[in-house]
Amino acid sequence: MRTEIFVIFDYSGTLSTDAVLFSRPDRLVEALEKTGLAGLGVTTPDIFWTEIVNPSWDRGSTTGTGYGRLMEECIRERLDPAVPDKRIAEAASRFVTQYLENSPIHPRWKPLLQRIAGNEGIRTVVATDHYAEATNYIIGHLKAFGIKAFPVREGGTRRDGIAVANSADLGAHKADRTFWETLKRHLPAVPVADVLIVDDFGFNEGTGDAYSEEAKVETRKAHTTALLEDVFSAMVHPVPFMLKDAEKLSENDDAVKGIAEKISRTADLITAILRPEQ
Repeated sequence: MRTEIFVIFDYSGTLSTDAVLFSRPDRLVEALEKTGLAGLGVTTPDIFWTEIVNPSWDRGSTTGTGYGRLMEECIRERLDPAVPDKRIAEAASRFVTQYLENSPIHPRWKPLLQRIAGNEGIRTVVATDHYAEATNYIIGHLKAFGIKAFPVREGGTRRDGIAVANSADLGAHKADRTFWETLKRHLPAVPVADVLIVDDFGFNEGTGDAYSEEAKVETRKAHTTALLEDVFSAMVHPVPFMLKDAEKLSENDDAVKGIAEKISRTADLITAILRPEQ
């Protein structure tokens, strides 16, 4: 019986390192000002994280409500009712668009993704905890590399590209068994021989987000590995993708070069694991 190799890529902090850089305090302050959110009271990274993101994350990342709508609701709760809804909606929309447009896949991933996306024996999925709007942007970023991509719920038996599994579409986070069981139901019923998961396990997330606490990374990796082994009845190979603090917090030449080299080394490792299937 034919079997597949299942390759899973995390998005923010792994495929898209720019998503991490966007959350740097200086970049975030600039975005808040340019999009008009600062004029609505969201003036600092602390306000952004504690009043907007953290209170709404669970709902935003497990439902189709959307980042923009949730941002509007959170801002409305802390503003004078005289502020027009249209002004809030437009500022939130500008911010979400700027964030997602500036979270592309790093070009160093392109050769590997192109090679495995069309491989008969490899099933490739981008699995991410994200807002509903992110699905179409991720598909667009993959298509910019000439790679066919589609929401996993619409995949059926498709084998001609990369599926995107977003927690907002599946109704559960990657830490939950439900996420992987739902993902499995939307994949072709082909036995999985091995699973590779390429993930930062929260390590590379922005400094304003408690999710990046190092003490929890190993726990997340072990938990995710156990879930995948159980759901897919296969050997799981975690491939951690961890950036140095300097690479997470800076855009100088050394940091840019370091990220690019780390991606290339990780891609080479994945290729070596996949041989001769790749």
